[in-house]
Amino acid sequence: MSLGLYLHRDSLVHAVPAGAKMLGLLAAGTGLLLFPSLPVVSAALGGTLGLYVLARLRPREVAPVLRFSAFVLVPLFAVHVLLSGWVPALEAVLRLVVLLLLATLVSLTTRASDMLDTLERVLRPLARFGLNPTRLGLLLSLTLRFIPLLATWVREIQEAQRVRGLDRNPFAVLVPLLVKTLRTADTLADAIDARCFDSEEPS
Repeated sequence: MSLGLYLHRDSLVHAVPAGAKMLGLLAAGTGLLLFPSLPVVSAALGGTLGLYVLARLRPREVAPVLRFSAFVLVPLFAVHVLLSGWVPALEAVLRLVVLLLLATLVSLTTRASDMLDTLERVLRPLARFGLNPTRLGLLLSLTLRFIPLLATWVREIQEAQRVRGLDRNPFAVLVPLLVKTLRTADTLADAIDARCFDSEEPS
């Protein structure tokens, strides 16, 4: 299993330090929560797509994330429309799309080692409270990495189930996705333990 989702490009987005990207992701998420209006969310979506162009990422490299977004967010939008109307539903779904795309952009343009080092430095003050910054940094880093990875898995499962005529059955996709996720988590945990990662208690 590989979590090496970093795609090297000679772009301004790739040149931005990992800490600045992650801080920007946090600021964007906070801003979208504080100002969830449709014009703000639409502008944020346009700016995010512009960053993808600036990062020189090709559409086919982002397509798995878009398929995963549609698979999850279209039913969510339908339910939201029934409960609160189409405008609030559109605002909520677009907000999630922007955050998903931004998190994916950070993952695709930032090396995992840079991301982990940045998180460890930021979380280091928490060691005095008994929390391990290395473990927390790894957890957050893997969370960002798993977003595009899940999108890729959804695409692969849908293609396999399409051959069986089951691609329109949500359970035929969700159940294998859950099994694959749990197996990957076990494999990843075994790999971390085998390398004695972070075996020391925080000081």
